[in-house]
Amino acid sequence: MTTAAIAVVHGMYEAFARGDLAVVLASLDPLVEWNEAEGFIYDRGAPLVGPDQVRTAIFERLRADWEWFSVSPREVLDAGDTVVAHGYYAGKLRRNGHTVRAQFAHFFTFNDGRIVRFQQYTDTAQFALAVAVRS
Repeated sequence: MTTAAIAVVHGMYEAFARGDLAVVLASLDPLVEWNEAEGFIYDRGAPLVGPDQVRTAIFERLRADWEWFSVSPREVLDAGDTVVAHGYYAGKLRRNGHTVRAQFAHFFTFNDGRIVRFQQYTDTAQFALAVAVRS
């Protein structure tokens, strides 16, 4: 399963880069628990549950808030039933032109070939500063 799980994660990053959100969301279990880093600009203090909440609370907001936003994994690692990826986010905020380049770590937990849990870690201070800057 690990090789397949790593392929799923690589496929998600590639689909995100193409703007193919349907492929990204199709990899998620119907009851996926999605956790943004504590203090992140899209963290609501509780996990998102299900692909619809993830789409609305994360991906639609990224599309609306950022002129461009990229997720560039540097390495994707096998950790049993979990795949760990680390790399960089980069983006330019629409409302003020502020840019970010922040490291991330993503933990994807799989069950029966689908992602059942996601945990993000990133430099939340960079994002907080970006949204606080006035144009």
